[in-house]
Amino acid sequence: MTCQICGAWLPVGAMFCGECGSSRTATVQSRKRPDPRPNDTTIIARLPRPTVVISVPIPGVVPVPVRAVAVVTAAPIAALPTRATFVLTFSTGQRVSVHGSGLIGRRPLPQPDEIFDDLIRVADADRSVSKTHLEFGQHDGEFWASDRVSGNGTVIRRPGETAEQLEPGRRYVLPRGTRVEIADHSFSVA
Repeated sequence: MTCQICGAWLPVGAMFCGECGSSRTATVQSRKRPDPRPNDTTIIARLPRPTVVISVPIPGVVPVPVRAVAVVTAAPIAALPTRATFVLTFSTGQRVSVHGSGLIGRRPLPQPDEIFDDLIRVADADRSVSKTHLEFGQHDGEFWASDRVSGNGTVIRRPGETAEQLEPGRRYVLPRGTRVEIADHSFSVA
């Protein structure tokens, strides 16, 4: 027997469709009269499956050699943009190399719909640094930072310029040599 909602095969005695989740009762009733209204088990459009796999080296893990296979594609795949590496040196003595996006704070936590490459924790017993104080990333090989509505704010000191208070939510480009003050702590971008 097949599901009348999505067409998947149903094993004998199945109460629900394993593909779309509709009940067997709904599939039997749909033979009589299909329900034109979509509900929470109706498949409207399937999500596309990823077709490109990107390999990222993990420190301390030895890669296993794989036999090369020729792949023929209809159209050339655009090269992924390369990201520069920046070194953040904190007033706590911590040094972190970053090459993508991230959050800095006492206990940085992304929102449910956000994905970051790095979550950098700053040891701050006085709690002057917010839990998620600062967001950073790269654009066209330049490092940028944005205050995440922190309690004590963020100040940047670019080389040869005066100090500037960051407006929350706005991205600021930081050249190498910039000092970033996050509450009672700071870090430099190299």
